[in-house]
Amino acid sequence: MKITPLLTCAAGLPEVRCRLVHTGQHYDERMSALFFTELGMPQPDNYLGVGSGSHAAQTAAIMLKFEEELNAHPAGLVLVVGDVNSSLACALVAVKRHIPVAHVEAGLRSRDRRMPEEINRILVDHISEYLFTTERAAGGNLLSEGIPAERIHFVGNVMIDTLLRHRKRARRTGVLEDMKLSPQGYAICTIHRAESVDTVEAAQNTLSAIAILTDRLPVVLPLHPRTRSRWSSFQLLDRLERCPNLIITEPLGYLEFLGLMDQAALVLTDSGGIQEETTILGIPCLTYRENTERPVTVEEGTNHLIGRDLVRLATALDEILSGEICDGRIPELWDGQAAERILHVLCGGSAYHSAAFPKYEVAAIP
Repeated sequence: MKITPLLTCAAGLPEVRCRLVHTGQHYDERMSALFFTELGMPQPDNYLGVGSGSHAAQTAAIMLKFEEELNAHPAGLVLVVGDVNSSLACALVAVKRHIPVAHVEAGLRSRDRRMPEEINRILVDHISEYLFTTERAAGGNLLSEGIPAERIHFVGNVMIDTLLRHRKRARRTGVLEDMKLSPQGYAICTIHRAESVDTVEAAQNTLSAIAILTDRLPVVLPLHPRTRSRWSSFQLLDRLERCPNLIITEPLGYLEFLGLMDQAALVLTDSGGIQEETTILGIPCLTYRENTERPVTVEEGTNHLIGRDLVRLATALDEILSGEICDGRIPELWDGQAAERILHVLCGGSAYHSAAFPKYEVAAIP
């Protein structure tokens, strides 16, 4: 979702040659290969196929294989997105070879160094030459850490570029009809972080949170492979499957999930990206975490940080369903043009507009 708009814009620039490398960190068919098809992305030029493993093993495997990639195909710049192990591994290999690194989605901070993603964010930012931020607070974070202002570029959010481009297609998937759901008559839940699922106590609390939702309205739960694996080992899947009003699915494709999210009453999640997507869609989001690296979604958007407190969850849920919580605003520069701004910077500031990637309306689709 973050790479697609960048590749689309770059395709309109004859002076830019891109090579797409898929590390294989996300290897589930529904969570990776299907996205390429749905988003109209070209197949990767190289698939490293690292698969799962501990953070150390996965990062090391990516570094070794990405070094081979650069040996075979020298690059003038390596662009990485987000906060996954792949981004850190590839950035480290590049910078040690004196290849400049561009980090898309730079400067986000949760202030929680127990999160592997937080460590990845910090390290990638401090070795990158170009830091592209999604919100102004991210730039402030980078400046406070001593990163020179000339490296920081506020460009908006490439995730939103993709969402706005595909929103109408997502509405036409028929996913609501397939699941026998009514617009604004259901909730979505996505849970996968270690703090939510990795211990018996955390899993049981999360199950209780899901039960609070299902007491009020139908809930769609696309079950992340990580969550399924952990809860199966705790023998909690049977309890989950017995929850009334709960529709458990395999991981959904991008368009199906966007179509569901766009017409949901609310979303309960521990995901970072979903906090942003619900903000642009105007869908209330209950973030099942103690912190967020995306404060603009709380300050201006529709995101509500509830921690893992079941009382706070129930209270927020009642307020949303009774209409007491007001809609948020669209954050600055979340207008579908972030990729164009990034290419503008990387090409030395030359003017560029791609007719193949036009401007999109941010207003809600009726």
